[in-house]
Amino acid sequence: MYQNIKEINLFPRTTLSFGGSWRFQTESFINGEFDSHLTQDNIWYLNRFLVHTHLIVGKNLELFAEVGSSLVTDKEDISPIDKNELYVNQLFAKYQFAPRWSIAGGRYNMRLGSGRLVDIREGPNVRRSFDFVEFNYHTNNFKAQTFFSIPVKSSQGVFNNDYLNFDETFSGVYTTTSFSGSTNLDAYALYQKENEAIYDSGKENERRASLGIRHFGNYRKLTYNNEAVYQFGKFGDQTISAWTLSINIEREVNLVGKIVNLGLKTEAISGDKDTTDNKLNTFDALYPRGAYFGRVARFGPSNLIDVHPYINTYFHKLEVSFDYAAFWRYSLQDGVYGPALTLDYPAVGDGRFIAHQIGTILSYRLSKFVFLELESNVIFPGEFLQTNAREDTLYHFVFTSDIKF
Repeated sequence: MYQNIKEINLFPRTTLSFGGSWRFQTESFINGEFDSHLTQDNIWYLNRFLVHTHLIVGKNLELFAEVGSSLVTDKEDISPIDKNELYVNQLFAKYQFAPRWSIAGGRYNMRLGSGRLVDIREGPNVRRSFDFVEFNYHTNNFKAQTFFSIPVKSSQGVFNNDYLNFDETFSGVYTTTSFSGSTNLDAYALYQKENEAIYDSGKENERRASLGIRHFGNYRKLTYNNEAVYQFGKFGDQTISAWTLSINIEREVNLVGKIVNLGLKTEAISGDKDTTDNKLNTFDALYPRGAYFGRVARFGPSNLIDVHPYINTYFHKLEVSFDYAAFWRYSLQDGVYGPALTLDYPAVGDGRFIAHQIGTILSYRLSKFVFLELESNVIFPGEFLQTNAREDTLYHFVFTSDIKF
């Protein structure tokens, strides 16, 4: 009966389906800003409801609509990614007008590649949406996406998001080539216009282009996902020249009779070399995951060197993961940025080492509809944070239940 209600055959080759999800989280920080003397607003509750409908007409036309409600309780410092009472999360149409070509437009949650530069922002309570138009082309081993979009600015009320604000736009071409079933290459060119962007060197209008390649796939028991990006453009009168290199390798091994995955992520992400010259070297990760280095989300992908080994394994439906991360400033002349690319810790002193981070995740999939997860993180401040009077160990816990219907 549930399936009959969830998907309805309206006419021959025309179906209308319904679905949604409810995600509940309870989250706690102790010394959330590495300072035990600050007010400890340290436990709150997050609810996110998403309901969608999907109309498919033949093989050529589809319409998708999704509304959301993201609520928070008992949190004092509420950000735009915590609360949005009622909003249109997605609303788009897609039409295939030729065997290899399609066009789409409306509003949707965009994700490109592995989500390193553009992601739906699943970690926080409010997903990221774009108003967009795109053309898509595909063959058996190649696909290309060309798009123009405007980010939707989240607000806390009812259907009052800021949209079609041309102060910030995002466009590009993203391609994927499959050389075999196990080797793939993404190549892309992206362009972002943002007025009044803020870096350690100041606040100016920014025009930034990103050229990148991503090589990913697997070889026997080894999985790899490596990416390189170069950025250029203008930040006010300054010339942008920034880059990043990301390496992620993972291997399945037999450890004391148990199959486990051992992995290593490491990145070098440029920062500004000199705030007084006419160049900006700070890398901008554009629209990355909100939980870039775990749900604790204290450091973002700018002016950073990180080494991140991890291990995970399964016990029937339970997945257990452990990870460690070490963070350094790439440039001593630039500060440390948050996951939203806000300058959270300005450049003070000559300390390079930022922090150690240790994380644990226990995930249990009760069924294909119910998912439970408990994540904990501990961050030990290094010399840089201590110089910024951020000396106390941070503790973070978050419990998540996700029910789909």
